[in-house]
Amino acid sequence: MRRMKTVRGSIRGWKRSALAVGLALILGLCAGLACARQAAAQGAAPAVQQMMGTVEATSASGFTLTTAAGQKVSVAVPASAKVLVVAPGSKDLSSATQGTLADVAVGDRALVSGATEAQGVTALRVILMKAQAIEASQEAEEQAWRKGGGGIVKSVDAAAGKIVITSGLKAVTVLVSPKTVIRRYAPGSVRFADARPSTIGEIQKGDQLLVKGARSADGSTITADALVTGSFGNYSGLIASVNQQTGTISLKDLATKKMVTVAVTPASDLRSLPTAVAAQLAAQMRSAGHGGGRPAPGAQWHGTPPPQNGAERAGQAGMSLSRMLSRLPTETLSGLKKGDAVMIVATLPGPGQPTAQAVTLLTGVEPILRASPKGQSMTLSPWSLGGSPGGEGGGQEGPQQ
Repeated sequence: MRRMKTVRGSIRGWKRSALAVGLALILGLCAGLACARQAAAQGAAPAVQQMMGTVEATSASGFTLTTAAGQKVSVAVPASAKVLVVAPGSKDLSSATQGTLADVAVGDRALVSGATEAQGVTALRVILMKAQAIEASQEAEEQAWRKGGGGIVKSVDAAAGKIVITSGLKAVTVLVSPKTVIRRYAPGSVRFADARPSTIGEIQKGDQLLVKGARSADGSTITADALVTGSFGNYSGLIASVNQQTGTISLKDLATKKMVTVAVTPASDLRSLPTAVAAQLAAQMRSAGHGGGRPAPGAQWHGTPPPQNGAERAGQAGMSLSRMLSRLPTETLSGLKKGDAVMIVATLPGPGQPTAQAVTLLTGVEPILRASPKGQSMTLSPWSLGGSPGGEGGGQEGPQQ
């Protein structure tokens, strides 16, 4: 059974990174001689300082900016300062609109170029990205990734630009072109900020992949606009031990039949699957395996009836679970005990990280494990397909430094 999920954030984390790149390019327009000449024209002796952050408070004469590092900076905005409003994703100022200090609101993202004073910074120019526009852009990006999907790489044909992934028991072909943006997560990380540009040649069987692009009418192919891949561990089984002191759990993985130890960190997302939901998903899996169209005895369908094709039912089970993860009740390490059935997605051990670290741990999955005793029937995306930005979970909206 393959369990894949995510760090808080992923999809909107992608958008944040894109916003950061765009604003970083814009920031360069204010650097160097241009700003120096503007400062000199105003008789500003102090050196020009540039910073980016989130507006925390506003006043009649300026605002307070909180940087990604948590530093609070008082920004004075005189009448001579330029305020420009740009749309999320902008890489230059060609489409910027003129604004005023009155346009600055709490939650907006701002790039400030100004002269450092004893009391803070006196702005020469403020480039503003509105919070509502960022939210709308992030939501549109998230929807685009949702329409794509994810799964485990089954095969790669780099020459033909084809990648076959499995989602549940359903195989999907991802079509890659020279225009496809490919990135790969760094070992031991599920932060998009750590991902680097990659190629189809680096993608290996067993990798986990998330894709954005257009699906064919029958859903069997996706023409990729962008994709991200990574190597993650997928484990499922009964907990053999819980060590509260070291923050680790041990279990015998159903797929490999080997004992594994996984660290549960503050960044790990622990969720509990309600019994009724677990039973319904298990019924879908059993029906898929037996090729029948009815749920197992004692199980009831809620909402839309299951598809009639067995593979489609199993694929839907996996995708349904991926999408509902952010809405499931949370769990804690202290709530776990020996004998609990769990499904885990974890970063793989590597240099400086001798133990696999849980990205997501799902408990309450005993019916699913009984339906797939070899641990291979259900695969889920390692990245959240819903939830709040940046992973899901929160954090600062918009670009980060």
